[in-house]
Amino acid sequence: MKTTQTFGVRFIALTKLNNQSEAYIYARITISKKVIDISLKKIVQHCLWDAKRECIVSKTPEAKQINKFIDDTRYRLMECYQQLLLEHKVISPYAIKTLYLGEIKVDNTLLGLIDYHNDNMKTILSWGTLKNYFTTRKYVHLFFTKKYKNADIFLSSLNYQFITEFEFFLRTCEPLDKSNPLTNNGIMKHMERLRKMVTLAYKMEWIHKDPFAQYKLRFKRKEMSFLTAEELSRIENIELSKKIVARARDLFVFSCYTGLAFVDMNNLRSNNLCIGIDGEYWIKTNRQKTEIAVNLPLLPKAYAIIEKYKNEPRVYYRQRLLPFMSNQRLNKYIKDIAALCGIKKDISFHTARHTFATTVTLTNGVPVETVSKMLGHTKLSTTQIYVHVVKQKISEDMKALRQKLNSTKEIKEVIV
Repeated sequence: MKTTQTFGVRFIALTKLNNQSEAYIYARITISKKVIDISLKKIVQHCLWDAKRECIVSKTPEAKQINKFIDDTRYRLMECYQQLLLEHKVISPYAIKTLYLGEIKVDNTLLGLIDYHNDNMKTILSWGTLKNYFTTRKYVHLFFTKKYKNADIFLSSLNYQFITEFEFFLRTCEPLDKSNPLTNNGIMKHMERLRKMVTLAYKMEWIHKDPFAQYKLRFKRKEMSFLTAEELSRIENIELSKKIVARARDLFVFSCYTGLAFVDMNNLRSNNLCIGIDGEYWIKTNRQKTEIAVNLPLLPKAYAIIEKYKNEPRVYYRQRLLPFMSNQRLNKYIKDIAALCGIKKDISFHTARHTFATTVTLTNGVPVETVSKMLGHTKLSTTQIYVHVVKQKISEDMKALRQKLNSTKEIKEVIV
């Protein structure tokens, strides 16, 4: 539909009646000689306002932030005008002002979107997962202050360029936690979380196009870290003088013989221990991450650790199976223990889960399908990753094959 209406947006600064040195900034909308002003609720020194360029002539961070806000407002007002045109609605300065003021809410900015998501996910996501979204928010805010000198941006300003610039920023900025540097996969997790939230805005029609449509996450496949049987034996048998360090070792070893992740091990209560169909002790629980049921026959070394701590007051009276220790402290003690054992691998508590999958089960001939069930994996392909790293098992199998072939050859030579 063609229109003969003229549309224009200007930004002006009007001085205060009681203070001629300061001025309020307004957006002035004009359509076919009809005019309306919208206050931006920004104050500027009148001497710094350039009426011709419609901006503040100063290089201070505050001035740059206001100038960026003016540019964003101009773009949004033009969007409002185009929206009224496309919807064949009556176009007037008042209609544009109403549409603009009705849409510019906190949840239509990027940080507003992130806060909206995090608030709604508090009762759905675990704290361990939710805190990662809080960290992503911190990096987004840091990006705004470093790159744009701005506190936030409208969702309508998001584009592919913004996304790629944010990724580059993550690759070059100083990490928030200096002890936990940003690796490629860590950066991709931040991008993955941001994409999830922006996709939410797209589905809710807060934005009209998905800026992540052409963006691809690039995770690097990481070699699984696990302990060999000899390394595990060293950790099991080392003498530790400090009781708390020995306790950390026991919890780690328990996970090596059960494959339970830290959060699932920590959730174990006395009612999770039961007698299975074979008359032996089993653990029946659900993985917190996926809510998949896990039915796990207990190996003797794992059961021995439960027996060791069952009469401790904090275990007995709280109906726990094992004593509690924070994941952070566990990881610290496990690294110290590994160093004492002469193990140079970079290990954490999660290494125990990998050790169960490789050294304890797959290497000893347990079928991958059975291991997958015990680990609580939703896909067999997730478990099959471990099959590719059991080099020791491959070596032992080929050694046995060589011996078998050599024995066959010797028998034939004797017969001949």
